[in-house]
Amino acid sequence: MTDTKYTIRGETGDWEVVVGLEVHAQVSSNAKLFSGAATAFGAEPNTQVSLIDAAMPGMLPVPNRECIRQAVRTGMAINAQINKWSRFDRKNYFYADLPQGYQISQLFHPIVGEGHVDISLDDKNPDAHGKRIGVERIHVEQDAGKLMHDQHPTRSYVDLNRCGVALMEIVSKPDMASPAEAGAYLSKLRSILRYVGSCDGNMDQGSMRADVNVSVRKAGDELGTRTETKNVNSVRFVMAVVEQEAKRQVEVIESGGRIVQETRLYDPDRNETRSMRSKEDAHDYRYFPDPDLLPLELDEAFLDECRASLPELPDAKRARYLALGITPYAAAVMTAEVEASRWFDALLDTGAAPVAAANWTTSELFGALNRTGRDIENSPVSPDQAAELLGLIADGTLSNTLAKQVFEIMLETGQGAAAIVEEKGLKQTSDTGEIERVIAEVMAANEDKVADYRGGKDKLFGFFVGQTMKAMGGKANPGVVNDVLKKVLG
Repeated sequence: MTDTKYTIRGETGDWEVVVGLEVHAQVSSNAKLFSGAATAFGAEPNTQVSLIDAAMPGMLPVPNRECIRQAVRTGMAINAQINKWSRFDRKNYFYADLPQGYQISQLFHPIVGEGHVDISLDDKNPDAHGKRIGVERIHVEQDAGKLMHDQHPTRSYVDLNRCGVALMEIVSKPDMASPAEAGAYLSKLRSILRYVGSCDGNMDQGSMRADVNVSVRKAGDELGTRTETKNVNSVRFVMAVVEQEAKRQVEVIESGGRIVQETRLYDPDRNETRSMRSKEDAHDYRYFPDPDLLPLELDEAFLDECRASLPELPDAKRARYLALGITPYAAAVMTAEVEASRWFDALLDTGAAPVAAANWTTSELFGALNRTGRDIENSPVSPDQAAELLGLIADGTLSNTLAKQVFEIMLETGQGAAAIVEEKGLKQTSDTGEIERVIAEVMAANEDKVADYRGGKDKLFGFFVGQTMKAMGGKANPGVVNDVLKKVLG
């Protein structure tokens, strides 16, 4: 990602893009927002449906305290205003997967007010090119069910397992101006939710999805008419929607048409958005206060409990890593995912040198995990084993070359570094006499290159280092090799 000014080049000049996201995040809870039905992913259709979810007559909703707690904690994590008084409203519309005929939401008095998320567009230097994206509100609402169109050639079925599941709708301000900013915002928000534990962030399972609002305008003009592309389920797709929808709007306007406020869908196979329906306004849903639910009133004790339960968040953790001397890039990589930061903190807890630990983790460990298709939670090398390996490098037992060999064996076998060194005889040698003997053999076999070096071809020094290391199977201490070569080559 870069910080270059993003514009769409049209026939009439450059167009700016204005983006806002409405992120629907499924609350991490064992029960639904207003019933005790389970929320596990992947259950058989209609096996997690209570009488309340199915809208049986006489069934009254009761708010799930844990869902409210998670929404408040999320608000605190983005430095938002927590509203001690909030209210549920009914959003009325008819659809087959909504048995009540309305959705319980919070239009007028949400539980969380304005906050913000800080993003960076430079992975190498996160302190540069930063931007603050405003969050307008977070409100709690219940999810609808799911229509299943692939079970029968002529029929559609309804699965109500998701019906009543608690969602947080996190509404940003229209502060993003490029696909990169939209992607960075969604990635950072997902990271915060996963640190807090209020949402698992599994976009492929539908537990986090985004409605992407896009409009275009000439520099200095007022906001244009926006479209809303619904239920986009990956960061990459959100970025693609911003790019493609902005280009489409510019083409429409410049060809003499006008942008219609509408709801659209994204087709990833064709990389295009398609019209779905005209965009409804709030009055179309006939909102009114839900008569079955009292307003939510939060006391200070509850808020204190929520605040005390928050973990160290990504920005604070990254600042701590920077204070240890870790590079901005390594700190950003280490804090992007909560599992990686937990693994690295466990490594630091062993007493490993922070800078060496960070450099090794971001290069050797993450490289190996990517190569083998594993994630950090399934790493075959534990923090304690990594600390042992780093300790052998630090005390001179292993050179970097030997350490790579040991690490590969650790990945394959799960053995500890010290045991592998002992078993395979991979200990680095600093025996000056042995190194001098091998260097003498290398020089005798390459007398012409010795003469060339002494004649002024200094770059041949690396050749002699390489030949010596090769002859000693990578076990020679590189520092000692360099010192001896400088002496004997003159």
